[in-house]
Amino acid sequence: MNRSNVPKEGKVPAAAGHPREISISNHHPRLRLDRRGLVRALIILDLAFRFTTADLPTLAPSVRKRARLNTAPKSAPHTTPSALPQGELSVVFLADTALAELHGRFLDDPSTTDVITFDGNSDMGSSGEICVSVDTAIHYARSHDTDFSRELLLYVVHGWLHLAGYDDLRPDRKRRMRAAEARAIALIESKIKTPLFRLA
Repeated sequence: MNRSNVPKEGKVPAAAGHPREISISNHHPRLRLDRRGLVRALIILDLAFRFTTADLPTLAPSVRKRARLNTAPKSAPHTTPSALPQGELSVVFLADTALAELHGRFLDDPSTTDVITFDGNSDMGSSGEICVSVDTAIHYARSHDTDFSRELLLYVVHGWLHLAGYDDLRPDRKRRMRAAEARAIALIESKIKTPLFRLA
């Protein structure tokens, strides 16, 4: 489900031991990315984040239902095989203006933002789409003297966690999401030592 109506680039078919295709589209003129590394980072998230029965009360109702349906009763009775629904995962990198247009069209808010997610539908072969603003990461990294690649990776992780059922609308859920972001970034950085993103 590619809400941005752009052609797909860099589609990676499902690999052995990995449940989904991953589509990466770069529509920012200055962004250079390590596609293979990003796919690996997303696979790391798929393999590392699992819902357990203890998570169910904190999840959105639709995610709770998916978590219950996906529970694997034989091999791991209290763990689901994946936090995301089955299907293709799409990640799109955009400029602020393009993401603000999506923000206005689908969420009635034309302001700029860092990341927007569109829920997937496994019946339609989609686990969701993550749309990320490269410009916001550039501005934030410059104004806060932080690493651009790490900031952009944080936006991808944040979007992935939203698709997995995390939200940051209430203080307790926001704390849970921030903890999950920190765990995800640390895990990815422990396995991938080179920057995933750079600017031309």
